[in-house]
Amino acid sequence: MRLGVLTLREFYASPLGRATRTMVARKVTHAWGDSAGLDVLALGYATPFLDGARGRARRTVAAMPAAQGVEVWPAGGRNAACLSLDVDLPFPNALFDRVLAVHALEESDNPLAVLREVCRVLAPSGRVIVAVAARHGLWANAEASPFGHGRPFSRRQLEQLIREAELEPVGWTRALYAPPFGWAARWAEGFEQAGAILWPPFAGVILMEAVKQTFAVKPKGVRVRARVPAGILQPSPANRMRRLHR
Repeated sequence: MRLGVLTLREFYASPLGRATRTMVARKVTHAWGDSAGLDVLALGYATPFLDGARGRARRTVAAMPAAQGVEVWPAGGRNAACLSLDVDLPFPNALFDRVLAVHALEESDNPLAVLREVCRVLAPSGRVIVAVAARHGLWANAEASPFGHGRPFSRRQLEQLIREAELEPVGWTRALYAPPFGWAARWAEGFEQAGAILWPPFAGVILMEAVKQTFAVKPKGVRVRARVPAGILQPSPANRMRRLHR
């Protein structure tokens, strides 16, 4: 069962949640750069990490799973969030240039179906970033954090799942080296810098970026040998003359 939207909102309003938002959003911004003129989808509970991209994007929409619940987003503005099934998004094919999926796979009953649905709504050459709890990190066992619920992933497991959804992984990174405790929030920046050098395998979150590739298929000609009944085709005059001179 998924965590409720109120629990997620409460976590990201806490000091540890704000530190989490900063560390993960930095990775997203570094990967995507400027999202000006692009259509962006936030899937799961990814809205805390899109404050930077929302301002210049042409359109930013949040789709939150029905089992989780939905909240009005952005606060104080026109609502751009909707409630939907994560395996049946209410959007046409190839609509979004960027998709950010956070808290989308770990508690899903069918994570492969979720990624295939992401592939469907992603435009050709569009990019998706999937953020999941790291199997070997401390955060996967911290029930006080949203990353401590559901199934964590290793890098290879996530990569294989993404490939099965017909997406091509192009890069990955880690985040959240601070311990998942409230007192660590004030030193989160120091933990992030030191952890990336000293203990990278113990990061709390894996972020993997993938691209939707489309290929033009050129039809391949096939030779077919036809059987023609005798007497239908007559020999050419030249062949007839050769036969007469034999």
